[in-house]
Amino acid sequence: MDERETIDRDLMIRVAARDGGAFARLFEVHGPLTLGVLLRILGARGEAEEVLQEVFLQVWMQADRYDEVRSTPRGWILMLARSRALDRLRRRDSSRRREETAFEEAGEAIPPVGTERLETLERRRQVTSALGVLSPDQRRCIELAFFEGLTHTQIAERLEAPLGTVKSRILLGMNKLRQALSADA
Repeated sequence: MDERETIDRDLMIRVAARDGGAFARLFEVHGPLTLGVLLRILGARGEAEEVLQEVFLQVWMQADRYDEVRSTPRGWILMLARSRALDRLRRRDSSRRREETAFEEAGEAIPPVGTERLETLERRRQVTSALGVLSPDQRRCIELAFFEGLTHTQIAERLEAPLGTVKSRILLGMNKLRQALSADA
């Protein structure tokens, strides 16, 4: 265990005892990285900041449930963030499908596309294009992880592939995506 993990675990113990100063320090150390992860998943800063607040509220409320045997404090916080972000994506998609169905059932045309919708469509086009540079195996692993919310272990089981292979495919694929999307920007 390195010094950072030792400090983080001490902070978690203090947060569980309702130490506001320890909580502020935990947020100061892990908030920026967590926000970055949320931004990558959600794509919208305002939404990512809302989820960040939800995540740290959950950390404050459930710090006593943190299990150092299962993960580091950073790993636990990022797992909470990923889970909440995926839930938000599912709600967003569900809401969009309900709206589209309601318009179709009413026999009305879909309303004009606003700037936000155009930006979302452009982002989707960029991601779809970037996914095209991946090998089929890398693409499948990334889709299962980020769009279906499966863990690496669940992906390995579903694809009947070794866990290490799945992790490598995701890591290499994410690096290719990062390069493709930064070239697109």
